[in-house]
Amino acid sequence: MARTRITSALAAAAATAAAVAGTAPPAAAAPGDTVTTTVPEALGRLQVAAEDRTGYSRGKFPHWTDEDQDGCDTREDVLVEEAVTPPTVDARCTTVVGGAWHSYYDKKDHTGAGGLGIDHTVPLGEAWGSGASRWSEEERRRFANDRDDPRVLNAVSATEIRLKAGRDPARWEPSDDSADCRYIAEWVVVKSRYRLSVDRAEAAALENMAAECPDEEMEITYTTAR
Repeated sequence: MARTRITSALAAAAATAAAVAGTAPPAAAAPGDTVTTTVPEALGRLQVAAEDRTGYSRGKFPHWTDEDQDGCDTREDVLVEEAVTPPTVDARCTTVVGGAWHSYYDKKDHTGAGGLGIDHTVPLGEAWGSGASRWSEEERRRFANDRDDPRVLNAVSATEIRLKAGRDPARWEPSDDSADCRYIAEWVVVKSRYRLSVDRAEAAALENMAAECPDEEMEITYTTAR
């Protein structure tokens, strides 16, 4: 009984502290709320459930679309936004010429966009199997083209995307070991932002990797999308 009261008191204190700081406690966060927490804490709040990709197809996540109606689709927008050296883009955004990019997955620099791909940090199939199968098509479209949080989509080496092949962190991690902490932080942000579940192997891998990361790299802030 005493332990229960202490736990309840700590939870209440955490909620009060979050309210004072101007952020919502993750358990009570509503769509549009900003949450500041750590990767281990956010991971501990995600639902643990078996993944089921039955019925998945990429076509159920409409992309790449022109969400802001500027003539550039989401893929082109990400390329332009993440360029280290800006490329030349024509008026209708039909061609992206020149430019330079850094792929953090493998620590490789690219001159020109030919060797790049746009990676969904949490792959579409993973999202489907973790809860997106129950979303509307409009919700899946927003997820697939989300540019409100730059951690959802990344311009990285196309070879890394092929190696990743839709796998979660239990079965794949970036080729460059120094990218691991950033990668798992972004993974947990996306899962938390969209209230997607994790399976047991995925959760264990994330927990083990997070334990090897500096505390400052495990501090995250995100806005809930749903």
